[in-house]
Amino acid sequence: MTERSDILHAAISSEGNSHLRQQDAGFLIRGKHVLTSSEPEMISDGAVRVVGDTIADVGSFADLSARFPSSVVLGGPNDIVTPGFINTHGHFSEALVTGIAENYALSDWLRVLIDAVAPHLDRESAFIGTLLGGIQMLRTGITLTNDMFVCDPGTTPVTPGVVDGLEALGLKGIVSYGASDRRPGTSVEEAFAEHAALREAAASSTLSRFRVGIATVAAQSPSMFARSVEFASSLADGVHIHLHESREEIEFIRQSRHMSPIAYCAQNGLFASPTLAAHCVWLTDADVRLLASHGVGVAYNPVSNMILASGVCPVSRLRGSRIKVGFGVDGPASNDRQDMLEAIKTGVLLQRLDQLNPTALSARAALRMATIEGAAALHLDTAVGSLEPGKAADLVVFNGDSPALANVHDPFQAIVYCAGPREVKDVWVAGQRRIADGELLGVDVPAVVRESRRLAQCLAQRAGLGALSMLATSG
Repeated sequence: MTERSDILHAAISSEGNSHLRQQDAGFLIRGKHVLTSSEPEMISDGAVRVVGDTIADVGSFADLSARFPSSVVLGGPNDIVTPGFINTHGHFSEALVTGIAENYALSDWLRVLIDAVAPHLDRESAFIGTLLGGIQMLRTGITLTNDMFVCDPGTTPVTPGVVDGLEALGLKGIVSYGASDRRPGTSVEEAFAEHAALREAAASSTLSRFRVGIATVAAQSPSMFARSVEFASSLADGVHIHLHESREEIEFIRQSRHMSPIAYCAQNGLFASPTLAAHCVWLTDADVRLLASHGVGVAYNPVSNMILASGVCPVSRLRGSRIKVGFGVDGPASNDRQDMLEAIKTGVLLQRLDQLNPTALSARAALRMATIEGAAALHLDTAVGSLEPGKAADLVVFNGDSPALANVHDPFQAIVYCAGPREVKDVWVAGQRRIADGELLGVDVPAVVRESRRLAQCLAQRAGLGALSMLATSG
């Protein structure tokens, strides 16, 4: 990293860690509505008791406050409390190239933007990009994000910068490197060295865990794919892959490998590892059966699918086949906001519009997808995704005194249709308060913004993206 980013990293880490040592003795988080994503689904005038990094009790506020009279009480009598949101798919590698290349479908978008940027990303841009994207995620209630960083491998590892950024933010992450050897001159050995560096960084982290990333089946030669499968089966917590996002992808694999990408993954053993498949827009009945029989989770990315005109994920069909589906905000260059509340609302509306059916996806189901079902898609539902004793203390408090939530007739609909980032009052990750009264703790946000502007301008110049030359260089 440059000297400026080293100083920024040290300042963020020091301030953030000093704050994270608060509230170790246990406390109550109160809400008029506690939406558990478990049973019962809702507790009126409820509370969650947190001890350390774990949920100790969930119940009525009257009961818990009587049993633990000395506990500090946070939240409030009009607030809504939910589990932390699970972002099942994203790309911090795109954080510095937002709001560009809107007129391209996926294949051309990859060629003109992602392929141009990938050779020029480094650990510094990974760190700052993760901070920039992660700040937005925390402000919209995301407490765990599943990331795939897409860059060209080199002699110096890039992706550990993502782990550095997550640690500085206090945000949980499943981290992967989107490996590919489709471009001439790409070194397979360097790609697996990047996997290894990211795996080592995650192993030394308190908040990150590693998965093997595969950009797409088409992005890897059969020999590299086989090596990825072997690596995943022995040295990772699972797999993160794009599948069936576009018709072009499917047709290419059918012509070159004589089956669909999903069938190819199943036949070659990839699904033996816990797998999260992003997008899954274009599916046959046979594809759906394979996903279901192998327990593959799916990331539904409604905003990016609409921007890139990729199509609509058949959410009802997948969930009807007992496939776990979570929401994804996708990358900052294809969404372009890292806003989970926007993704949830848009995702519900898109399903209703696509099916011309007002019951295609309910607010209650959408909240489950954003929490416990997203956790299940990642095979993490025993640890996160719901408000239950013994699970991680990842919670969101929505401000019930805000105008948008002044009149709550149905709290599920209030969260999905009414709430936005302004209503996110507090966010807790592993028992540590990361957002307090709407403000991110322990991070100098203006400093991150200033540094991102400098890096984004340099990146645009190196990548030959003339449209980004208008980025401001001053704070």
